[in-house]
Amino acid sequence: MTLTPLTRPARLRPGARVAVVAPSGPVPAERLEAGLDILRGWDLDPVVAPHVLDVHSRFGYLAGRDEDRARDLQEAWCDPAVSAVLCARGGYGAQRMADLLDWTAMRAAGPKVFVGYSDITALHEAFARRLGLVTLHGPMTAAMTFLKDSGTQESLRATLFEPESVRTLGQDTARGLVPGRAPGITLGGCVSMLAAELSTPYARPSAAGGLLMIEDVGEEPYRLDRILTQLLRSGWLDGVAGIGLGSWAECGPYEDVRALLLDRLGGLGVPVVEELGFGHGESNLTVPLGVPAVLDAESATLTLDVPALL
Repeated sequence: MTLTPLTRPARLRPGARVAVVAPSGPVPAERLEAGLDILRGWDLDPVVAPHVLDVHSRFGYLAGRDEDRARDLQEAWCDPAVSAVLCARGGYGAQRMADLLDWTAMRAAGPKVFVGYSDITALHEAFARRLGLVTLHGPMTAAMTFLKDSGTQESLRATLFEPESVRTLGQDTARGLVPGRAPGITLGGCVSMLAAELSTPYARPSAAGGLLMIEDVGEEPYRLDRILTQLLRSGWLDGVAGIGLGSWAECGPYEDVRALLLDRLGGLGVPVVEELGFGHGESNLTVPLGVPAVLDAESATLTLDVPALL
């Protein structure tokens, strides 16, 4: 099965109400408030879901109980006054609550904007598989990169309000790792989460026809080797059209990571572009998932065929 374009939600307008949820790890209150101030500065009306600041009583790496995190996300998505749902942070926990969501009710609520990265990769895959919806791999409201980096902020703001202005993605750091040029449908996220999702009800069976955008944080080279090898051995990468690489923060010396990426991915015979500027690094470009695009290793860019949002 080859990937096909997904449904694009509408762009945001000034005054739009956006809901902030915490599907994964606990959220520092001061960072959340700083992120909300940025959203208000964009003339958005952010509302915080009831359990965003919860911490699980036994497992402190979770933002409260699975049931409460799922309820927050579902109620925000199904609220007709809400135009977008933004994740406050990643961490871990999205997989634990994905099965608790009423996907039929969420599908009936219609397309909306959904933003997050890191652990939220599990939800990007679920939204693609269950709702057939384009989502945004982009900065989260309480993430330090979003709070401190103006380029990260502007990439998200432009994508939300003026998506036609950010059709070509890439940074000065980007360069071709494996030559070539390929069209395909964007997908991806945190590569360890993509591997963890294999064989679950929400994972797509293959990346065939896709432009796979991957990054990660805190995974030593041998663990990245294992993750990539699992994706290769499972056949999930068979037929992939091209690969865009983001940041690899805290994954060891980049020359080691780079050599590993070339070793594991170079044999696929598809273009690979490195350091495109998305993920856990010092900046985090917003990358739409589920749209047709072209990855060009010579210009080291990802160019969208259409704007991310309508």
